[in-house]
Amino acid sequence: MLDNYRSPWLDEDVAPFADSVRRFVTTQLAPMEEKWREQHQADRASWLATGEMGMILPDIDVEYGGSGGTPAHLAVVVSELFYAGVSGMGVGINHIVGHYILDDGTEAQKQHWLPKIASGEVICSVAMTEPGTGSDLQAVRTRAVKQGDKYVINGAKTFITNGQTSDMVAVVAKTDMSAGSKGISIFLVDTKLPGFRRGKCLDKIGLQSSDTSEMFFDDVEVPADCLLGGIEGKGLYTLMKQLPFERAQIAIGAAATMERALKLTLEYTKERQVFGKPVLDFQNTRFSLADVKATVFASRTFCDHIIAQWVNGKLDSTLASMGKFWLTERQSEVLDTCLQFFGGYGYMNEYPIARMWADARVARIYGGANEIQRELVGRSL
Repeated sequence: MLDNYRSPWLDEDVAPFADSVRRFVTTQLAPMEEKWREQHQADRASWLATGEMGMILPDIDVEYGGSGGTPAHLAVVVSELFYAGVSGMGVGINHIVGHYILDDGTEAQKQHWLPKIASGEVICSVAMTEPGTGSDLQAVRTRAVKQGDKYVINGAKTFITNGQTSDMVAVVAKTDMSAGSKGISIFLVDTKLPGFRRGKCLDKIGLQSSDTSEMFFDDVEVPADCLLGGIEGKGLYTLMKQLPFERAQIAIGAAATMERALKLTLEYTKERQVFGKPVLDFQNTRFSLADVKATVFASRTFCDHIIAQWVNGKLDSTLASMGKFWLTERQSEVLDTCLQFFGGYGYMNEYPIARMWADARVARIYGGANEIQRELVGRSL
C-alpha cells in the first residue's frame, strides 16, 4: 500500500487473494459502513458474503470449512478491512473463536462449529471481560457449575464485540472457584438458550458500526459437551495461547490505518488552498508529513516482520506485545497529526479521518491494555 514497496510475505500465492479481497471490501463492504454506523451493527447478508469470499477463517483447513491458507491470508483480510475503514465486521473475533475450537476443541466441536463460523452463518463473541475484571482474567466471577450431564452458568460480561448479533459466545467462566487460574474454563454457548440476555448496545466514542454490548447469564443450562475440549481448567491456557495472534491482528490493523491516513492527508493537502497555495506547499506541512511517512514505513516493516514470524510459526508473545503497543501508539500519533491538516473539517464525522481518529483510541486498550503489554515485554528482558 506504500508506493514502490511490496511486503515480502505477499507472494504469488497470497497476492491474487489480496486483489480479490481488496475489490470485495471496496465495492461490497465499505459502502455499507454509513448504514452500519446508524444501526450500530453489520448486516447478516454481509457476513454471509464475507464468508463466501473465504475471509473469515482463511487459514483453517478446507475440511473444517476454511480456505486452507496461511496467516498471510488472514493478514490480507485484516489489512484490507482496516485500510478501507470497515469497522463494522468483527471478523477478528470469529477468527479467534475459530482457533480456540481448532486448537483445543473436540473433533465434534470442530465439525459442528467451524464450517458455520467460516461461512458467516454463525457470528461469534468472546465473553471474557467483566465489569470488575478488565485484563485480570484470574478475577473472573462468572461461574459454571456442573449438574449431571450439564453445566449451569451465572454471571455478567461487558464490552463484548458482536454482542447484539452473535449466535455463539465463547464464555470464560470459573468451574473451580478455589483453583485460581486452573479453575478457568471456556464454554461454547448458543445464544438461543433460556437465561441468556443481551444488555444494551453500548455508546462508544468510536467504532460506531460495531456492536459492543453487555451480556447476562442467568441459570443458563448448557450440555456438558459445550465445554471447550471437554476438559475443565484449560481455559486460561487456551486464552493465553491465542492472545499473541489477537495482538498481531491489532498491530496489522494499526499499520494499515496509518497508511490510509497518510494517503488521505496527502490527497487533501494537495487540493486544499490556503493563502493562495496548496497546504502541502507549506514547509511545515511537508516536514510534518515527512515524519509521518517515515513512521508509516517503519511501522509497515515492523508489521511485516510480525506477519513473517507468524507465517513461519515463530510468533511469540513478546514480539506480539511489542507490536501491539508500539504500533497502536504510533497509530494514534499519526492520526492526530494527519487530522490537524484537515482543520475544522477533520473534526467532522463526515470526513473519514475523524472517524479513524476516534476508532483508533480503543486499540491501546483492547486485546490487553498497552500497560499490560509493556509489563509482558519487560518480563522478557
